[in-house]
Amino acid sequence: MRRVVTEGRRAPGTALQEGIVHIQNTFNNIFITLTDKTGGIKAYTSAGIVGFRGSRKSQPLAAERAAEELAKRALNLGYGKVEVRLKGPGSNKQYAVASLAASGLTVTALADVTPTPYNGCRPPKRRRV
Repeated sequence: MRRVVTEGRRAPGTALQEGIVHIQNTFNNIFITLTDKTGGIKAYTSAGIVGFRGSRKSQPLAAERAAEELAKRALNLGYGKVEVRLKGPGSNKQYAVASLAASGLTVTALADVTPTPYNGCRPPKRRRV
């Protein structure tokens, strides 16, 4: 498990850093993580952390609020430009990316890193009735 590295606030007048935002979307929740270029976690949030519970965690509004919260934390830490890497099924990822851009972060690259199986696992035996 990775350890979260916190560096505190950005000193005024310093240049904005570049980071990577990982958006992992599932059918029930969305997880958004800010890392530096080497992969160290700087901040993270999810729809559950922002305050959504149950089936409301899978709604687009939850993804927007989680992305706004992460953007606020990223700007406080001094990150202005981010690459975005999307993973997982579902359509809430696009709402999160739009919310990141609207909150003041500059999105420099967008990549979908969802793992896709070529042939997948062997299916279970056929059911005999």
